[in-house]
Amino acid sequence: MKPKAALEFVESSAWARVLNAEQLDRVLGEVGQRSVRRGTSVCHAGSPVLYWKGVIDGLIKMSVTSPDGRTCTLTGLAPGAWFGEGPVLRAATWDFDGMAIHDTRLALVPRATFHWLLEVSPRFNRFVIDQLNERLAQFLAVIEAERLEPAETRVARCLAWLFNSVLYPGVGARLALTQEEIGYLSGVSRQRVNRALHMLEQAGVLAVEYGAIQVLDLPALKRFRAVR
Repeated sequence: MKPKAALEFVESSAWARVLNAEQLDRVLGEVGQRSVRRGTSVCHAGSPVLYWKGVIDGLIKMSVTSPDGRTCTLTGLAPGAWFGEGPVLRAATWDFDGMAIHDTRLALVPRATFHWLLEVSPRFNRFVIDQLNERLAQFLAVIEAERLEPAETRVARCLAWLFNSVLYPGVGARLALTQEEIGYLSGVSRQRVNRALHMLEQAGVLAVEYGAIQVLDLPALKRFRAVR
């Protein structure tokens, strides 16, 4: 049986709309689907790269771990995300860990299919370049906030990137997130997360609901800086 959710997810993705009928038919014939429970690994550093992956629904934490066991969270992956272009292009193994922090469904495009699309579709190449460029901008912003900004600004940056319409076109303006999960994704204590959310609410940037965040002004969220 064809993975219906994965098929619909591919067809709704921006990159699929630049393919011709033959190219899209091949992708739809080869895409797979995987459901993972909260707390389950979706990729592991050192394991083989078999697929380019998309987040149909759920939420994923991307992180790296040092040899002595210290963990650094890089970002969260919200619904609509496609990830793994770098490892699929350059390596045989994943160089980061991905863990589901909500129950999550993934669409799986085989690595060989991804490389074939790069060979036959200039417009798909353009999409991948734009995706990599947006991700680079994200990581530069994360490094800047980590080194130069107070914890409350890091929380704002983390949330703003989760609502990025290029990387996560399916997320909308509301995302199910607890304060604990925001702390996981931003590397900030729950106390500082609570303070940051209070500041952002007072600024009219977002509304905190039970177990969710509603963004009211995304440009303002991107610009927000806490005063030390």
